[in-house]
Amino acid sequence: MTRIPDANVIHSRLRLRQLRLMLALQEFGSLRRAADHIGMTQPAATKMLHEAEDLLGVELFERLPRGMRSTPFGETVIYYARMVFAELSGMREELVALQSGNLGRVAVGAIPALASGLLTRTIATLKKSHPRLSMSIQVDTSDVLVQALLQDQLDIVLGRIPVGARAEELLFDSLGEEALCVIAGAQNPLAQEKHLSWAELQNMTWVLQQQPSPMRAIINQVFHNARVDIPSSIVETTSIMTLLSLIQQTDMLGVTPVSVVEDYPGRDLLAVLPIKFEARLPPYGLITRRHRIQSSAMQAFMNSVRAEHALTK
Repeated sequence: MTRIPDANVIHSRLRLRQLRLMLALQEFGSLRRAADHIGMTQPAATKMLHEAEDLLGVELFERLPRGMRSTPFGETVIYYARMVFAELSGMREELVALQSGNLGRVAVGAIPALASGLLTRTIATLKKSHPRLSMSIQVDTSDVLVQALLQDQLDIVLGRIPVGARAEELLFDSLGEEALCVIAGAQNPLAQEKHLSWAELQNMTWVLQQQPSPMRAIINQVFHNARVDIPSSIVETTSIMTLLSLIQQTDMLGVTPVSVVEDYPGRDLLAVLPIKFEARLPPYGLITRRHRIQSSAMQAFMNSVRAEHALTK
């Protein structure tokens, strides 16, 4: 096996048409059908594949009695080929947007705790300075959002790196940490207490995030550390608005970042209970793909998030 060449050799000699051929081979499993798909003869496709394998110094496809199958080296090249063409498609969309006078489009994912505060302020400010910027917003837990980011369904995630995520494929720009608090409705009798223990709250009904969110893991650990059983009466939701509505209308309890309570327009309808909560969530911030080129729309959004966050410090 020959030595895999330096990156600058690959940059100068590997051609987009070769990458298109590899994607077609992966899709059809046949050199003839792949050649037809990209509009070339089978002998030309065979020569092109050999040239790519000679350049990279590895066998990309295994020749079978009936068809072809990618090798582990081929799978790696195919993975990056998809990324290359996805970036080129994104470039084309941005050029079209710029030609028409738009900044472009950005797809953002945000965790619920940040969606109603930092994200809302960012969108309001950004639309004033860039009224023709198109944005789509998905609100969910960090594990769902980061998976969507890795599948190129999102451009940016405003959240946390979940446990088990492929961190080597991600860039994380930390914005800070958040303190947590236990909340109740202002009319809840517990709101008048001066001090409470976890044991006193164990038999209450709680509104909590679903497993395996970082916040839920912390809450479970807090009860464990207090040597108190996890409450048996739990309503699970990822919606901050559902949590706040239930807290106001019932005697249920919930856990939220302090910033959610501070940003909530109906702050006087809530009470932060007097109970020690030292645990903090992992840092939150801006998450992007490591190897993805940031579009003008992405850069504008992230700069606006940083500016809005700085104003609240």
